[in-house]
Amino acid sequence: MKLSYSPFQLQLKHRFTIAKFSRTATPIMLLQLEHEGYIGYGEASMVPYLGESLETATAFLSKLDISQLQYPFNYPGIIAYLDSLAKGNTAIKAAIDIALHDLESKLLHKPCYELIGSDPLLMPSTSITIGMDEPAVVLQKVKEAAQASVIKVKLGSPDDKQLIETLRAATTVPLYVDANQGWTDRQQSLELVYWLQEQGVQLIEQPFNKTDPDSNAWLTQRSPIPIIADEAVQRLGDVEPANGVYHGINIKLMKSAGMYEAGQMIAKARELGLKILIGCMSETSCATLAAAALAPQCDWADLDGPFLTSNNPFKMPDFADGKWVLSKVPGLGLAPV
Repeated sequence: MKLSYSPFQLQLKHRFTIAKFSRTATPIMLLQLEHEGYIGYGEASMVPYLGESLETATAFLSKLDISQLQYPFNYPGIIAYLDSLAKGNTAIKAAIDIALHDLESKLLHKPCYELIGSDPLLMPSTSITIGMDEPAVVLQKVKEAAQASVIKVKLGSPDDKQLIETLRAATTVPLYVDANQGWTDRQQSLELVYWLQEQGVQLIEQPFNKTDPDSNAWLTQRSPIPIIADEAVQRLGDVEPANGVYHGINIKLMKSAGMYEAGQMIAKARELGLKILIGCMSETSCATLAAAALAPQCDWADLDGPFLTSNNPFKMPDFADGKWVLSKVPGLGLAPV
């Protein structure tokens, strides 16, 4: 097994603003694992507010003993080994896990979705996200998201209603909402939820701070729209505590340390009766296709990375009728530009 990796600065088409952060680019670590003439590709997307960086990713990889990644891959053992090297660092762990899944699928000559038991006919529509911005820029973003059958909106500011009204003047497609922990008043939030329902909103992510389960549970008990945990659910151990506090969870590979644990989280959520949204950070086609391989096992998808970036180093995956179209070629179906 041979490991190689390189840093990459992923540029966003527009400044991306949410309730508490704003950025124009995201540091990425692109990773390759080569075995028996096949190459598996992985990606770590390190959004700054989660505490990872190119420096932490490089430091983690310097500790990696490649002999621990023996084929056939023992994913539970590999994840346990990666966790033993350092706490956190879930994005670079995800890059390794994604590369292993891509590589194994190629070694077995089957598409990755088949390896993990997904039915591509069950692919949900994916939303395309519009961050907070001036009305003119929001309208431009709506035009750029013309392929989307669902739009996701970032809320959590005093201008929430204005943003929704601006969108509704330009499009009638269903909406997802993500407050990114930006709401603080329970009663005002509940009133806003009922108004959002009238505007065609189908789900709401992380309304209150992740450290305030009481407020999140209060709203979940009263909301006519599904309330979804995002920042409050990182890895498998966070799924069960979300039960009773939220209607569902948002799984992201950069939080879950990759595809293997994401699959475990899906199974646990189903066991508990929780709904599942599979989401993403700012990502290239690599991590997007890894999450898309799992998306048919989920209720909703928010996998819009390639639509929001301007220098994707891989080809745009096939997209039709508002959904990613999974390739039948072995592996993730990733192709360089």
